[in-house]
Parts: sequence; C-alpha cells; structure tokens
Amino acid sequence: MNARQIDPPEHLYADELAFLAAADHGPRPPGWKLTPQAVVTFIAGSAGRPVQGPDGRQITIAAKFVGERALVERCVVTLAGERGLLLVGEPGTAKSMLSELLAAAVCGTSALAVQGTAGTTEEQLRYGWNYALLLAKGPSREALVPSPVLTAMTTGAVARVEEITRCLPEVQDALVSILSDRRMALPELPDDSVAYAAPGFCVIATANLRDRGVSEMSAALKRRFNFEVVPPIADFDAEVALVTRQARAAVERVGAVYTVDEAVLETLVTAFRDLRTGSTVEGWEVERPSSVMSTAEAVAVAASIGLSTAYLPGPDPLSLLPGHLVGVVRKDDSADHARLLAYWDGALRRRAEAGGRMWRQLWEQRDVLRD
Repeated sequence: MNARQIDPPEHLYADELAFLAAADHGPRPPGWKLTPQAVVTFIAGSAGRPVQGPDGRQITIAAKFVGERALVERCVVTLAGERGLLLVGEPGTAKSMLSELLAAAVCGTSALAVQGTAGTTEEQLRYGWNYALLLAKGPSREALVPSPVLTAMTTGAVARVEEITRCLPEVQDALVSILSDRRMALPELPDDSVAYAAPGFCVIATANLRDRGVSEMSAALKRRFNFEVVPPIADFDAEVALVTRQARAAVERVGAVYTVDEAVLETLVTAFRDLRTGSTVEGWEVERPSSVMSTAEAVAVAASIGLSTAYLPGPDPLSLLPGHLVGVVRKDDSADHARLLAYWDGALRRRAEAGGRMWRQLWEQRDVLRD
C-alpha cells in the first residue's frame, strides 16, 4: 500500500473498529457496522475500562475526540434516525474530525465527502456525467457519475458535507429533497429515474460560526438537520495533551523526532486561550483578536516549532513562538497585530514581572513583534 500523509480513521483505527464490531452484539440500526453504544465508545473512549472481546481479549479504547460524551451520544442518536446532523462551532473545534470518526464507525468509510466552497456546484451533491460515454451511449447508469452523496444513498453509508454554509443557497437546497424523501430523481434516465436511499444512509454537515450569513441556510434545510454545537476545549490539560499529540504526530509523519518541551507547549496553549477567551486565568482582561485562535491553529504552530527544531536546530523553541503568533493573528485583520502587542505589553508583561521564567523569556522576545 502506498504511504499516506494522513491515514483516515477507518484505516488508522481498523483494529479497534474490527474488535468493537465483534465484541458488541447489541441492537444496531440497519446498515450500521457497529452498535450505537460501540460508536460512542470508539469516539469517546471506554473511560479507562477494558472492553471484553468474544475471544477473551480485552482492550482499553482511548478517547479520540476531546469533548463531552453527551455530545457524541446525541450525534449518534441523530444518525440513527432520519434527520441530518449539522455540527456547528468556531473554526478549529474538531468538527471535521468528529464527522470523520462518526462516519468511519457507522459505515466503515469517511471518504464520501463534499468540501463546500463558493465554487461547489449542485452536481457535486447530486451527479454528473462521463461525457464520452454520454455521447457514445446516451443517458445511462454507466455514463452517470455519482456524487459522494448519491454513492452514500445507494450503498447505505454516511455522506459528509464540509462547510455547508460556504455553498450557495441554491446548491445547499439540493439536500432538501434528499433528506426529506430519501431519494434522488434522475430525470435523464426514463427507465431508471429514481435512486432510493438504502438503510444506513445519513448526512453529516459542518458549518463554522464565523461564516454565518455567508450563505445562510434556508429554513427548509435547517428543519431537516439536528444542530449540535461543538465548543472549544474547556479543560486546559486536555487541550495541552491534544496539541502535544497532534503536533508530535505531524512531525513524526515526515520522519523527524519531536523534541519540543511540554513547558513550551503549555505556554503556547495558555497564550492561545488568553487571546481566544479575552481573559487570563488571573482574571486580567485581554483584547481578543478577530483572527481564529483555535486549537487547530495551536497545533499548527506547535508542529511548525517542532519541524524547525528538527530541521533547523539552534534557537530555543520558545523564541520561535512570537513570530508564529504574529503569523496567526495577521491572517484576517492587520489591526490584530496591535492587539497582540497590547497582550504582550499587558498580561504577558505582568506574568514576566511576577517571576515566570517562560513568560520572562517571551517578554524578552517582544521586538520580534514589531514591524
């Protein structure tokens, strides 16, 4: 098998999925690979308790999504019914990762996905044509090119639509009849003019709250989804652990060794949380930048620092943080640069004066922030 930069969850956790499928014989919705309980366990973990397999083997399932178990349970219950699941939240809150994990556990593949953009067309949600076959043989199933959504319908799988609010409203509304009638009209095929949804078919869509109003969903489409808000990670230690794990994996995928000290990552995550929430743990007010200070961005910065120390050794990893923070906050609004400087001259300076070694080192790097 060819090497992959990133393995999809159905391959990365194939052994766990096979184990859970064999271990749990409870009731499952038609077409599902796992029971709803096993899906929750796969995503949220077994809470430190080993799962008993039919052959006597036991394994402990680690949590893959950092968030409330109740959220995962509500998502699974939605997918067991006939409404779509819409995951909403700030950018970088692992909505796509949760969507992939749910799809992999429910139907065995997360690959039936459409990436929503301003250029997404209705064909990408319905079907297109192989024009060479269409000219040679006329309209036929052989000439039809199904979208991931149509493939999911006919095979009883999970279709994923990423960033649905980036699609134009008329494109989004192609899903209305699919979610309502559980079928898709194929008017070009008079003898085979309807594709019906097989048992197990469901739709997971994602939308980030920063894009609300870019292409507002119609009321008709909203009524066909259950909305679940995916919040930022509340627990500091859990966020540090996630950033560490994901950044290490990104560096190790390219064959390098991750050597960034955990204290540096704790400082990085603290700075991101301060700027994301607008306040520090000490209660000091911080002006929030308009840029997204998400966990995903923190992972990207941690990975970049790790790659730098692996390939360009020399500088203290902590000294690289200010330059990367500037890059993050200036993505959307140049005025955010001034907000970062205010954070440096406010909360960060006060921590440095209180005797925090890491914060004092960061404070001494303040000239990096100047234009």
